[in-house]
Amino acid sequence: MAISSSLGIGSGMDINGIVSQLVAAEGQPQFNAITRQETATKAIVSGLGSLKSALSTFQTAVRKLNDINLFKTNKALSGNEAIVKITAGAGSVAGSHVMQVTQLAKAQNSIATAEFTGNTEVIGSGTMTFSVGTKTPFSLTIDASNNTLTGIRDAINSAADNNGVTASIINVNNATNTGTISKLVLTSKDTGVANGFSVAVTGDAGLSRLDTSVPANFTGVTAADAKILMDGQVATRSSNVITDVLPGVTLNLQSTATLNTDVNVDITLDNAAIKETISGFVTAYNALNSTTDSLGKFAGTTGGSNGALLGDSTLRMIKNDLRQLVSSPVTSANSSFNTLKTIGIDIDKNGVMTLDGAKLDKALATNLSSVSDVFSSTDGVATRLNTKITKYLETGGSLDTRQTSLNKQLKALTDKRSTVQLHLDNVQKTLMKQFIAMDKAVGMFQSTGSFLSSYVAQLNG
Repeated sequence: MAISSSLGIGSGMDINGIVSQLVAAEGQPQFNAITRQETATKAIVSGLGSLKSALSTFQTAVRKLNDINLFKTNKALSGNEAIVKITAGAGSVAGSHVMQVTQLAKAQNSIATAEFTGNTEVIGSGTMTFSVGTKTPFSLTIDASNNTLTGIRDAINSAADNNGVTASIINVNNATNTGTISKLVLTSKDTGVANGFSVAVTGDAGLSRLDTSVPANFTGVTAADAKILMDGQVATRSSNVITDVLPGVTLNLQSTATLNTDVNVDITLDNAAIKETISGFVTAYNALNSTTDSLGKFAGTTGGSNGALLGDSTLRMIKNDLRQLVSSPVTSANSSFNTLKTIGIDIDKNGVMTLDGAKLDKALATNLSSVSDVFSSTDGVATRLNTKITKYLETGGSLDTRQTSLNKQLKALTDKRSTVQLHLDNVQKTLMKQFIAMDKAVGMFQSTGSFLSSYVAQLNG
């Protein structure tokens, strides 16, 4: 409520100041209590947000171990990367092979023998029909709108149904090396015999110079397939990147170098990648453990701050659940390797996880499938952790329910603050009315007193 004056006319009192102090004296304790509740509730909401984020990060590491393909990860080694580069992916099988590259795949590259004076020279008119392998042919109408060398090039490249040919122009010496001329070059978009092309022309003599059925019209490179020998067996492919000769293995042919040169191809288990993923899991677990410890910390007499979730039952439940899930035996694993500890992963009394690399190496060498089972089998550590964390983080899960409840509390506190403020506004209005009435009364009394004093003075005079 707006106060029209700060001093009473009759009493001379600071009505505004008095009312403000009275209202503050009544309202401040209530506002302070609301603020304390809001601060505490927001701290818990923030703490739960930090916990969810830490769980989500940990789950990312868990899911990598929950993928059974991790334990089938292979690495590939080429005996001569100048001839062939090799990568192994999902589905690859460990083994050693010998291969040779006898021919690289090539794209057809046809250069028109006709010499043109420049890009703007008119070539001719008619229809050009392109046939690329077994694909549906596409045709172009060449007329006054596009019958120059540049126009034909652009018409080919911009054709909506062009399914395999690129056109370009080169400016080179003429046949006698006495001047510069222009030539049209047609190139297959893809390598291999199956992607070779031909051009049939129906038109005038000028355009017919681009008909590939006349051998004299073009020179260049004929399309060719890649040819290799894998363990003495012939394989022919249209591309120099071959993915189906060895399952899960990509052969990227580089050169024929010395023909008939043997190249050793070795596909072996990539223990380093497995160890790196397991190490990432250990690091992620410790990061989560550090976060939960910080959120539940009791500062005591150290002068620091308590954790945002000190004494919180949800935090305590999650910590206990995760500790039990990583420590319990895996019933679906081989008895010799059925816990994290048996493969070199241990947890100390403070909840810190450590990895014994030598012990893990021995376990991987002794029984890879059992190590895989410890993590990714039906009761594997990663399997059950992923399931549990998903329940924590899902909509309607324990953390989501807590946050929803706390946000409702914050909304209620906001409403309560508004209610208190409304009450104080009414109190202020009431007090102002009372003080203004009192001030008027005091003014009247003072006026009457002054009149009587003056009257008595006159009588005495």
